[in-house]
Amino acid sequence: MHEVLSHGVSFTLSQEQEQIRQLAREFAEAEIRPHVVYFDETQEFPHEIFRKMGELGFLGILIPPDYGGAGFGALECAIIVEEIARVCPAVALGVAAHNGLCTYHIFRYGSEELRERYVRPLAQGETLGAWGLTEPGSGSDAGAMITVAIRDGDHYILRGSKNFITHGNVGSIAVIMAKTDPAKGKRGISAFVVDKSMPGFYASKKENKVGMRCSDTASLVLDDVRVPAANLLGEEGQGFLQALAILDGGRVTIAALSVGLAQGAFEAAMKYAQERIQFGKPLIEHQAVAMKLARMNMEIEAARLLTYRAAWLRDRGEPFRQEAAQAKLFASEVAVRTAEDAIQIHGGYGYIKEFPVEKYWRDSKLLTIGEGTSEIQRIVIARQLLENR
Repeated sequence: MHEVLSHGVSFTLSQEQEQIRQLAREFAEAEIRPHVVYFDETQEFPHEIFRKMGELGFLGILIPPDYGGAGFGALECAIIVEEIARVCPAVALGVAAHNGLCTYHIFRYGSEELRERYVRPLAQGETLGAWGLTEPGSGSDAGAMITVAIRDGDHYILRGSKNFITHGNVGSIAVIMAKTDPAKGKRGISAFVVDKSMPGFYASKKENKVGMRCSDTASLVLDDVRVPAANLLGEEGQGFLQALAILDGGRVTIAALSVGLAQGAFEAAMKYAQERIQFGKPLIEHQAVAMKLARMNMEIEAARLLTYRAAWLRDRGEPFRQEAAQAKLFASEVAVRTAEDAIQIHGGYGYIKEFPVEKYWRDSKLLTIGEGTSEIQRIVIARQLLENR
């Protein structure tokens, strides 16, 4: 990651990017690591940690300073999320969803009025954002959603529900996808900014998850919510295409989260393998364990390179849908394999909560599901291969 090749291809981060990495790492070690077990056990949302991240600019990473953000790019966002996930993937998931989904969606497609009203407080961490695409009956098949938005003068009436929504409880602002023309299927989906000051919009069931337990996941109910027509993002019928574009960026961030999780699990396994003595020598001196660690390290480096390339392409304004899917698919599956191998290296100790690897393992599986399953990523890659041939 630190060599410069010919023809201008560089694997060296800038001094500013290295400083951002160091800032994120120091914050995660000092402010998050001491509380990881507590928040995992209690499922309590870490409000104070998010408040402090807002002060550092970590909740407005992609937003220009004119709107209260840090003004960084996709690569810097990947670096920050990676470093936080190395310590606590659940906190990193909140950072990823807040930045890449809700906040950036409003910034990219919202009017100047919506940017001023909603993006600024989101970017400064005054409130948290949610993003509502998934429903109880529509996950990967987003076009099957049944939430509707009916025009009523200067308002739309939104009726329906959303499921598995990050920050469903703690977030006060949400981007909601709903059908303005159900007869058109996914081409009839539109996107709206909805906030909890609007009567009829509220959170319901909070999910009791296997992993990512301090990340707030809940259902959202839209009970005839009157939303001003000015809160429409873009134009009617553009919501599905907007969601696809937002998910492209979100997949880069989830890939970075996966890299960070895998790195944290790998470091824990390396430490244990050097300290644990079996058959008269450290585990790492046994070839079976050493080969496992070698593969883990190689796959993490490959995942990191795929992730950084996708982020780099996004920052250059070049197409990156295929690269984002590749990075998300590979990195998320590497995270699962690495976390499981880390448990295997720990043996029985890996299966108890006194050691950190069991949490990495529980947290990892969501990464192959959220923001597009591994199966969907393979479909996206295959379609891009056909389109680009």
